[in-house]
Amino acid sequence: MTAFAGAALIILGVFLLIMLLLSVKVIRPYQKGLVERLGKFNRILEPGIHFIIPFMERVKVVDMREHVVDVPPQEVICKDNVVVTVDAVVYYQILDPVKVIYNVSNFLMAIIKLAQTNLRAIIGEMELDETLSGRDIINAKLREELDKITDRWGVKITRVEIQRIDPPKDIQDAMAKQMTAEREKRAMILLAEGKKEAAIKEAEGQKQAAILKAEGEKQRQILVAEGQAEAIRKVLEALKLADEKYLTLQYIEKMPELAKYGNLIVPYDTEALIGLLRILQKVKDVPIPEPPKPPKGDNPENEGVSTNPSEDELKKLKNLME
Repeated sequence: MTAFAGAALIILGVFLLIMLLLSVKVIRPYQKGLVERLGKFNRILEPGIHFIIPFMERVKVVDMREHVVDVPPQEVICKDNVVVTVDAVVYYQILDPVKVIYNVSNFLMAIIKLAQTNLRAIIGEMELDETLSGRDIINAKLREELDKITDRWGVKITRVEIQRIDPPKDIQDAMAKQMTAEREKRAMILLAEGKKEAAIKEAEGQKQAAILKAEGEKQRQILVAEGQAEAIRKVLEALKLADEKYLTLQYIEKMPELAKYGNLIVPYDTEALIGLLRILQKVKDVPIPEPPKPPKGDNPENEGVSTNPSEDELKKLKNLME
């Protein structure tokens, strides 16, 4: 009897331990538990440790994190009768665990089929070019349509993304050729604009160089003219300070050298020279020659005749001056 009682106690202890283990339920921070008692919903378990009645209560755990479901590729006919292959991904999050468990039997299958049907309806109202360039519009419309239906399932559609839209092979080839032609066109336009810009820049450079060259030549001529004017002014100042007799003497000394070149017009005031010589005549009583008369017209007989005084006369004048 003692052995039987000990075995019974061991069996009872093991049973109580199993019942204890079955009665303890731990809920993760990102989960919620739905307790069903005898086949009827009883309560929601928040994250933490909970105790339930074994064999009478059952817990269904619902993941409350955001999930993603892949919508398989499907062929869709556009408004302009072009068949394209489209697939997408849908992001969703469970807000009400009770609705998602009891209002829909297979939520994942339901959302995939719902996304496929709405995707066909949206793309069917758009042409191919609009479909290829309007991914954001398709995403927004599809998310809006899915969110309307999944609201009664306790699910929030957070985001919808179209992964790819593939037109038929022949259309892809035509689009590739069109893209190549557009790129070549842009390249030719850019090349032409570059040549035009280069020509404009070169012309502007030549214009600027010509302007600068003209400015430099103008400045050079101004400086040369100013230098000549300054030299003439200095000479005139020196002439004002010089003695008239000394200048006459210098002029007379140069006359023989100038007379060597033949018919030469002497750049000097002849009347003033003759007047000076007449004054000297009164002093020294020396006969003064009459002033030379310039040749009239283009008489060839006058060519080669010098209007300059002879060397003897110059010597006499020099002696008189001294």
